Amino acid sequence: MTTLSQMGMKAMVVKEKGQSDVFKLEQKSKPSIKPGHVLVQVAASSVNPLDTMLRSSDTPWSENLPDILHGDVAGTVVEIADDVNRFKLGDEIYGCAGGIAGIDGALAEFMLVDADLIALKPKTLSMRESAALPLVSITAWEALREKLNIQPREHILIHGAAGGVGHIAIQLAKFFGAKVSATSTPRNMEAAAQFNQDNLINVKKESVADYVANYANGKGFDAVFDTIAGENIQRSFDAVKINGSVVTTLPVENVLSVALKSLSFHSVLMLIPLVEGINRKKHGEILEKIATLVDSGAIKPLIDESDYSIWQVAKAHDRLSSGHATGKVVMRV
Repeated sequence: MTTLSQMGMKAMVVKEKGQSDVFKLEQKSKPSIKPGHVLVQVAASSVNPLDTMLRSSDTPWSENLPDILHGDVAGTVVEIADDVNRFKLGDEIYGCAGGIAGIDGALAEFMLVDADLIALKPKTLSMRESAALPLVSITAWEALREKLNIQPREHILIHGAAGGVGHIAIQLAKFFGAKVSATSTPRNMEAAAQFNQDNLINVKKESVADYVANYANGKGFDAVFDTIAGENIQRSFDAVKINGSVVTTLPVENVLSVALKSLSFHSVLMLIPLVEGINRKKHGEILEKIATLVDSGAIKPLIDESDYSIWQVAKAHDRLSSGHATGKVVMRV
């Protein structure tokens, strides 16, 4: 008997790092089912800055990159290992489950995924919309809930209001009962305004001193979530109160302010369960919670107006890298 996993599939493959034109269409074997996994017929994937970085430059994971990139996936379960009972054939799922650490990703017609890393997708979203959520929503949840442990009435500043992680973090922080101020560039102010933050700050019009004075009583915010980092991290250190907390998603070089203001400083890297093979079930559990919040109306993804298929992944990468995208760049199959 011929199973699905013995048949072929199309995939966009990367054999060397470089510009977006390194993606090549190839015929590959479908993955064979293995314990703890399900085979997913891919419906959509989204582009994260991580994907463009893995494609183009050396990273801590460069020596074990798979041929098929992209972690975010939404699709339909078409084959299930005997030891998996959380899902059934035909279930529509979403998750961040590959594209790194030797695990093939979503730029293919089919993807083999660890069942612990996925959840049933939100009922109220399309596959395309659901594919925008996994990496950014897990990152936002871990930053706000596990690192900052944000509490009701605490005042948090979120940098990058219209960014992939930032726009989800605003909505999550509001759900957790926090007061939220968020920064944005003039180009993205209109898009960012829909997420009901208490204060939306135009960084071209207000300095750190201005918004600390205007919105944080001149003393600083209880916590700051910096999704931009780089030169922006010093603004975060300047904006947070003494003994406050800062969390970032990117490497930081100068942390002198952490000592000078006695800050709690955190880093969040949602890739660890995927890369290290530990605590993977936690990601599936977070995605279950996110799906519930989406279906209740507490969270909605911001989707860029572009419309690409995964076979146009080069154009999708270029769109994200251009700086012209607003929200997540998503590709369909």
